[in-house]
Amino acid sequence: MLLLAVDTATPAVTVALYDGTAVVAESSQVDARRHGELLLPAVDRVLGEAGTGLDAVTAVVVGVGPGPYTGLRVGLVTAATFGSVLSVPVHGLCTLDALAYAAGRGGLEGPFAVATDARRKEVYWARYEDPRTRTGEPAVDRPADIAEQLAGLPVVGAGAALYPDAFPDARGPEHVSAGALAALAAERLAAGAQLLPPQPLYLRRPDAQVPKNYKVVTPK
Repeated sequence: MLLLAVDTATPAVTVALYDGTAVVAESSQVDARRHGELLLPAVDRVLGEAGTGLDAVTAVVVGVGPGPYTGLRVGLVTAATFGSVLSVPVHGLCTLDALAYAAGRGGLEGPFAVATDARRKEVYWARYEDPRTRTGEPAVDRPADIAEQLAGLPVVGAGAALYPDAFPDARGPEHVSAGALAALAAERLAAGAQLLPPQPLYLRRPDAQVPKNYKVVTPK
């Protein structure tokens, strides 16, 4: 097994290679505006560090979000392209699940919540019974609207750090790592679990919209 994992659902552009036992190489850069520029060089860097070629990859794992439209699709399109070129399976995994798993490896047991920045003064979030068990579907809300629901719980992720009034017990990591994404995917695959399809989990419409009262003009 050699999993190539990528995630661009948060400001972190993160890539890792995982051999079924450990992370072989990993790269993470935080830049919310340069996902498209940073991802492929990061893949090259990780492959070079591992001393292997892309043709050695046996499967691709990609974070499906939730995340902002523009950044999220960079990782998904890249993963799909690699899968097609290499003729290997492409698996999807919820980005929040990977953050929860990473928090567990850092010593957090649960219950807790995960919250990432959704912009527009909102967060993407979900609750977890433990680092491997999500208790509901991911959602997007204003921090003040969910503060009471999450009162008393540690909250992992950049969303918690951004809104300390709503989430006073903020914990790390702030951003997802592809290493955690790959390790969780490998664990679930080994247990016979079916992962998600590599389709985006947006939770809301993209910012770009067709103007109201838009008139289609067709040639006569």
